[in-house]
Amino acid sequence: MDPAQQLVPAGRHCPGVRIKLKIMRSIIRFLGLIAILLAGSTISSAQFPRFKALGFYSTTVETSHVEFANDAIKFFRALTEGNGFVFDTTSNMADLNTAKIKDYQLLVWINDFPHDQAQRDAFQDYMENGGGWLGFHVAAYNDRDTHWPWFVKFLGGAVFYSNNWPPMPVKLIVDDTSHPVTKGLPKTFIAPINEWYQWRPSPRENKKVKVLATLSPDNYPLGLKDILTGGDVPVVWTNTDYRMIYLNMGHGPHIFTDATQNRLIIAAMRWVVAIDKKGNVFLKTK
Repeated sequence: MDPAQQLVPAGRHCPGVRIKLKIMRSIIRFLGLIAILLAGSTISSAQFPRFKALGFYSTTVETSHVEFANDAIKFFRALTEGNGFVFDTTSNMADLNTAKIKDYQLLVWINDFPHDQAQRDAFQDYMENGGGWLGFHVAAYNDRDTHWPWFVKFLGGAVFYSNNWPPMPVKLIVDDTSHPVTKGLPKTFIAPINEWYQWRPSPRENKKVKVLATLSPDNYPLGLKDILTGGDVPVVWTNTDYRMIYLNMGHGPHIFTDATQNRLIIAAMRWVVAIDKKGNVFLKTK
């Protein structure tokens, strides 16, 4: 029975009562609509946090890498303000296992990398199944003694070759200002003090790699002790076969002192999360 009709005895529907019934029905429908809207608001608010990231770092590596890790953790945690996303951290690389990482949409290697084959296998499986990765500086270090061919392929073929010393600021070229990661950045900018790695072969030689920023030739010769005299030095790139970006920045306490570079780092993180095949979490309404 209509809830409004329960208030009136049967057989006594006079004109005045019928008007009241219509008003009460309208009120009931209005209250029902409010309830639906409130329920929708509850569902929508449940979209926060939008994603979860897990940062791996070490406190037992060289001092400059620890300094960077401390600053990076502060930087990313500040970005979680408002519960937009979760940024968990661990200094235990044994946490790089399937059970731990399966619930994270992004892994951030701040200043460390896998220590054993089980951790390598877990990371490979995670990435091959759509996982996201943001790697800084030493996170991509590999040489002839690393013996991890999948990771070299993952990086687009890049193998460490050389570096400048001491760490220095440099002029960077933004290779593609239309890419979501670099859109809005100037064509060139001065990046803060860092140790810059050169790779051979250059990842640019791989057709699957999209280079986003490169060391400008204007920097050469770069260094006072160890000197980069020339050549191609990509510093930010993605392998388009995976949901990943590598940034060569990550040595010392100066990395987050430049607004342009900070914008690049934030855009890199956002893009890796946004291209998840499960859906772009940033397109969901508040």
